[in-house]
Amino acid sequence: MKKALQILISGICMMVMHACDSGFDEMNINPIALTAVNPAYQLNTTIVNSAPVYGNLSYETTIVKQMITPFSGQGSAANFNQDNRGVTSGNWNTYYRTIIKELADVVAKTKDDASRSNLYHMARIWKAYAFMVLSDTYGNIPYAEAGSGFLTGNTTPAYDSQEAIYNDILAELDAASNALDVSKTAVSSDVLYGGDVLKWKKLGNSLLLRAAMRLSKINPTKAAEYVAKAVIGGVMQSNQDNAVIRHTASFTNPVGSSLNGGQSAFYYLDDEFVTYLATNNDPRLASIAVRYVGAQSGADQVEAKANRSVAVQIGMPQGYDNTTISADVAAKKLASLWDYSQLDRTRMAGLTAPSFLVTYAQTQLLLAEAVVRKWATGDAAALYSEGVKAHMQQFAMYGAGTAIGDAAIASYVTAHPLHAGKELEEINTQYWVASFLIGPEAFANFRRSGFPVLKPNPYPGSDLKTEPFIRRLTYTDAELNVNHDNVQKAIVVQGPDLLDTRVWWDKK
Repeated sequence: MKKALQILISGICMMVMHACDSGFDEMNINPIALTAVNPAYQLNTTIVNSAPVYGNLSYETTIVKQMITPFSGQGSAANFNQDNRGVTSGNWNTYYRTIIKELADVVAKTKDDASRSNLYHMARIWKAYAFMVLSDTYGNIPYAEAGSGFLTGNTTPAYDSQEAIYNDILAELDAASNALDVSKTAVSSDVLYGGDVLKWKKLGNSLLLRAAMRLSKINPTKAAEYVAKAVIGGVMQSNQDNAVIRHTASFTNPVGSSLNGGQSAFYYLDDEFVTYLATNNDPRLASIAVRYVGAQSGADQVEAKANRSVAVQIGMPQGYDNTTISADVAAKKLASLWDYSQLDRTRMAGLTAPSFLVTYAQTQLLLAEAVVRKWATGDAAALYSEGVKAHMQQFAMYGAGTAIGDAAIASYVTAHPLHAGKELEEINTQYWVASFLIGPEAFANFRRSGFPVLKPNPYPGSDLKTEPFIRRLTYTDAELNVNHDNVQKAIVVQGPDLLDTRVWWDKK
């Protein structure tokens, strides 16, 4: 009797459990949750996350002497030629965690889907762009196995040499640009060009030109080969082709968000940048700068003290901290360190100011250099002038208060032609200006070309061992711990994990 009761109870329990389990999985699925992500939206995510961020002000923009902060602590970086790995990790974390990961997934999803061939090739182009930023910043990096953690479970990817990376980037950009097809399905949700396949082709070929020119010191023959491919394929033809992220109140400019927030009083325009623009009567200075004349503190930097006149702008020199800068403050008869010129956070550094990544102006200047090097045909002087003019016209995209008038542009271009014997210096100095706020590109082209000619940061206590300027940023502490063996193999090939170790294409 007892055994029969046990069987009966057991049976009832099993029936109850079955009844409770029946439909349990379905009941616990959120009916409005996403079960799959549209790869077109993933590509958009990678594009908008490519906007230069605040960290670029601490290293890249400071290394090339466009911006500077005298403050130490968490702000210690290129302003003191110091290796602050909490900041050098910025590009690494942004690109690997939120860009490469998504792009690897998009490529995997669309590679064999004929209906999404254009999306596949667009993702290849943006992936090449992203890896250029990463490799230009750090040198040897995970490439072939990168972004495969979710796809293959590989969380310790091997590092590839920069030479191998660039060989593949060139091949990818060439193939993907050529494969884009206007007769196939357009990606109408594309945040960059609204699905315009021809604009993506021009972007791909303009990036191909940029990547080819990176090899000018290390492999001129290959550089010339791919410059020719880019020109034949068709590069950007106007500012309408610019790769630009248009920010909104919902997705603000990352640099603008910082400079309109807690970092508003920390960053200033570098003395050499301001001096170059002022000495050459460059109308861009009036669109870039503001000085809060007489400001005694950050809180004193108010609109009532704002002066945007070129005549009053004074850049902050490098080589000082917030204490020792007092000597220069006194010499220039300023009220305080808060009295130097800044990037105007109400205009170019506004919350909804656009972020430029690849531009027609840069492309024209690179073509001018290619002609000088006899890697392309054309009129180098005309290309140079067009590049300068295009960058000045680009300022209108920041708003009416930043736009430069046609007469001012024409006057400057006429007064600053390309001079025989000085072509490489003049072209790449203008590239420096045209890449203002595009930190990774300004830093890369400065190392590649050697221009503009700048004075090294004289701050005492530099971490640099053998170079007057920082040549790369260092690997992250997390990578050194988690992927230690592969990092050490990369260091053996590339050289010490230091700020003054040159990347492969940065040949002396």
